[in-house]
Amino acid sequence: METIIKKSEIIEQENKLYKAITESNINALEELLHDDLLFVIPSGEVITKEIDLKTYRDGALKINEINSQIEAFNIIEDMAVIILVMELKGSYNAENFEAKYRYIRFWKKFKDGIKVVGGSGIAI
Repeated sequence: METIIKKSEIIEQENKLYKAITESNINALEELLHDDLLFVIPSGEVITKEIDLKTYRDGALKINEINSQIEAFNIIEDMAVIILVMELKGSYNAENFEAKYRYIRFWKKFKDGIKVVGGSGIAI
């Protein structure tokens, strides 16, 4: 098995992630997020994969539009670190929002695919 990650693979995974988020596709999110995911959301709260998926299952979070721009990108063997500025439009608990965030996401290559293992997002 090739353990090095290519930038093109991560861009492809990011695009799959955006599609899964905007479609609230739980099955796709289930595949893209590692079971031991830890993520710091803009409120400062640490969430797990299950907490993240629950917001989509419950319909609490709906993202209609994602525009992203890569700021930094590092590959470290079987892991990639990507920093993005993302403009999101959607609703949370039926309240519409439009905001800009800076995200850092950690992607790691496993036998069953490349998955998000951690990250963080802050409002900018």
